[in-house]
Amino acid sequence: MADQLKQWVEKDFKQLHPTYHPKSHANPLVIERGEGVWLYTIDGKKILDGMAGLWNVNAGYGREELAKVAYDQMKELAFTSGFSGMTNLPSIQLADKLAGFAYEGLNTTMFTSGGSESNDSAFKTARYFWKRKGKPGKYKIIARKGSYHGVTLAATFATGLEKYHTMFGPAVEGFVHIPAPNPYRFEGELKLGETVGQAAARALEEAILREGADTVAAFIAEPVMGVGGVIVPPDDYFPLVRAICDRHEILFIADEVITGFGRTGEWFALSHWNVKPDILSFAKAVTSGYAQLGGIQISDAIRETLESAADTEAYMHGFTYSGHAMACAVGLKNIEIMEREEYPKRAREMGRRLFEGLQSLKEFPFVGDVRGLGLV
Repeated sequence: MADQLKQWVEKDFKQLHPTYHPKSHANPLVIERGEGVWLYTIDGKKILDGMAGLWNVNAGYGREELAKVAYDQMKELAFTSGFSGMTNLPSIQLADKLAGFAYEGLNTTMFTSGGSESNDSAFKTARYFWKRKGKPGKYKIIARKGSYHGVTLAATFATGLEKYHTMFGPAVEGFVHIPAPNPYRFEGELKLGETVGQAAARALEEAILREGADTVAAFIAEPVMGVGGVIVPPDDYFPLVRAICDRHEILFIADEVITGFGRTGEWFALSHWNVKPDILSFAKAVTSGYAQLGGIQISDAIRETLESAADTEAYMHGFTYSGHAMACAVGLKNIEIMEREEYPKRAREMGRRLFEGLQSLKEFPFVGDVRGLGLV
């Protein structure tokens, strides 16, 4: 087995793009199967997957229900184009299920293959929306430092992690970054008497005024910042953000690629603060990793504006695999499982227990902070 493992690792290094495993990763785990929360390597190791893949395998590994629905759908119809007068039943059924599922008033879905595509689609939708409104100068996107929004070119420069920018510059124009609402390490200006939430929201408004509201299309935020350090915002932050966006006619894009579908203890995380976005990006847990699927949802007001265009100016955007029949069938069954097994409730209960246990670690001087929401 040791020789076989060595051969597979050598093939991995030789044939796969080095981004997957840099040379410093001398012994990558070669996973053979998964069951529940456990992963098994080809050399017999059993590993607890505490991160659920990349925060996406909410339903756990080895779900035969999901494998069966994928098989049945592929046998019946794996793919058909979703463009130019064609569609398929699973994409219709999943879009119908998602209408109003995350937030009231978000009833229209456009499917993608993952989170990066979803955020790119959100940016293009915001820009097109303002063009249709007669305000083509509104093209900029404001994001937060430390945020992560994906790896397509636009999403890379929406991401607030500098190392991504230096690797792939020059920068895509039109992305502006402000301090994140990090209660433990707030990098912005904190005025006397301000909460971190108020200061971070003020940073947004100041950026809008500095850039000019007539140049800003949207503000994008993860409700809980994932890659940037699991930053849970103060409770006053998102209500203030929503009010600022409304005041200056800025669309609010919620990047819920990580936080969507129950992981934080609500189906979608902005519900913790009774706030609704104009555009929602989702992916990851919509299929629990059993198929590649993502999407955006848009408000009824945005849809109405998009539909006002003449045929010659119609919204031209989509992907080959948008609304993929098998992926949508898996997504529909996955949501059925999550509803049946009450995932948001379980995330609240299990997250509370985990968080209480981790709090005991704060007595050690090398532990600066313990934070999380649900099972993030």
